[in-house]
Amino acid sequence: MTAPAQPPANAWLNDTTVNFYLDTFFEWNTNRPLGGVEALRVYDAAANNFSLSQAAIMVEQLPNTAKGRNWGYRLDLMFGQSSDLLHSTELRPNVYRNVFQAYGTYVAPVGRGLTVDFGKWASTIGAEGTYAKDQINYSRSFFFTFLPFYHTGMRATYPVNDKVSLAYWLVNGANQAEDYNGFKSQLAQITVKPTSRFSWTGQYYNGREQMQPGPGLAAPRGRFHIMDTFGFWTPTDKLTVGAEFAAVIDRDMPNAPPRRTSGGIGYLRYQISPKVYYGQRYAHMNDRGGLFGGGVSQRLNDLTSTIGYRPMDGFEARFEYRHDQSNVPFFSRRGANPLSRRQDTFALGLLWWFGGKSGTW
Repeated sequence: MTAPAQPPANAWLNDTTVNFYLDTFFEWNTNRPLGGVEALRVYDAAANNFSLSQAAIMVEQLPNTAKGRNWGYRLDLMFGQSSDLLHSTELRPNVYRNVFQAYGTYVAPVGRGLTVDFGKWASTIGAEGTYAKDQINYSRSFFFTFLPFYHTGMRATYPVNDKVSLAYWLVNGANQAEDYNGFKSQLAQITVKPTSRFSWTGQYYNGREQMQPGPGLAAPRGRFHIMDTFGFWTPTDKLTVGAEFAAVIDRDMPNAPPRRTSGGIGYLRYQISPKVYYGQRYAHMNDRGGLFGGGVSQRLNDLTSTIGYRPMDGFEARFEYRHDQSNVPFFSRRGANPLSRRQDTFALGLLWWFGGKSGTW
């Protein structure tokens, strides 16, 4: 009797994708800020420079329960200005700087399948994401810069049915690869997709984000709350509209007065032709207590217009004008008066990507 053929030892590689991404830009700030650093920006923080924002390598294997494989993993290695900015608040940034995401996945045989991830992943608090190719605009809104970039811990996702899924996270904190205050944070999330053209997400995050003052000293006991909800609707193949509302409350101690930041964003994307689209964003943020502005209470507005040209899958050029406005002098500028209520930027972003993964990264 002939023995059954055995799959080759490297058969698992057939379902693995290796992907490469490059994000470069030139941005002109009419304020010509001192030091060439733009206030309240994250992935386009360098003014009047040719800049490398991101160079990334992503390796991913999704679980495939139909083939009997309940496990998977994802690894995103990132280099460039963005990686440094994302990890600037870490106690040991050099350890984690180039590891943007690294997590393993297991689908437990519970009901319709309980997906559990363990490791470090990009935050889904907020409507915008890390890779510009998947975003409506080139630059990110104030809220993306303010809300968490990543988390380390455990998350579980369960599909209640084909239209509703629930998720729960237990993590070290916001932008904490390591726990630096001895307190774990939690998130509850619901995602609803009643049709292929509409999706809505609601989530609540609760934790302690204050750093412990030192050995032998009392840990902070204040709480940090995020309420965030966003939705997108594609009424036609050419038009997408979306909106987000977020509110953040922070107290250093239980009886301390709260600092509050809240506001909303509106999005529009219109496909002008098969290769050209127009994107528009308007964001308003009320930062009471200076949570976002480094201690400066202010009202901020961001009006961003983007033209995207994608001649082929794997390359895109974006041309963007953005106007940031504050009700107080905040933005750095050259001249006799070093602070301005506004900053205007003009950007050219060039994006390249290739690999086996299709769709959103």
